[in-house]
Amino acid sequence: MDDKECLAQLANNKKLWDNLRDYIPYPYFLTDAEEYISFCTSQNPQTYFAVEYNGEFVGSIGLILQTDVYRKSAEIGYWIGEHFWGKGIASKAVALIVDYGFQNLDIVRIFTGIFGFNIGSQRVLEKNGFIKEAVFKKAIYKNGIFSDEIRYAIWK
Repeated sequence: MDDKECLAQLANNKKLWDNLRDYIPYPYFLTDAEEYISFCTSQNPQTYFAVEYNGEFVGSIGLILQTDVYRKSAEIGYWIGEHFWGKGIASKAVALIVDYGFQNLDIVRIFTGIFGFNIGSQRVLEKNGFIKEAVFKKAIYKNGIFSDEIRYAIWK
């Protein structure tokens, strides 16, 4: 909870939200940060984490464990505050959580769907060995605009 003010400040950014799914609120309030931190700290096993840079909270990363026939897969999601973009932080965080997921969780595949216009996130995944599996045309509708979804995955 020590990072709740920083979380709320960083997540309350339209440029950031434009690259995230709509279930993440915008505007982002202190109560949203408190609820998210409570959710993260109550998990078992732990699959959501704070991202720190030089001891400072700068973002969040997580693995969403899948169910049913997809139970050996997890979806990765992450964001880094805009002020910290371009510093290699997301690339390092992705590398760490991929290693964590394959070493500590009963999964063999990590995947995600990236908005077609989010070139930075595509580069982060490719630097970490993720393979582009597919492009789903006009699969995303965000801010009144259709976008392609680019599906990436990595295997154990």
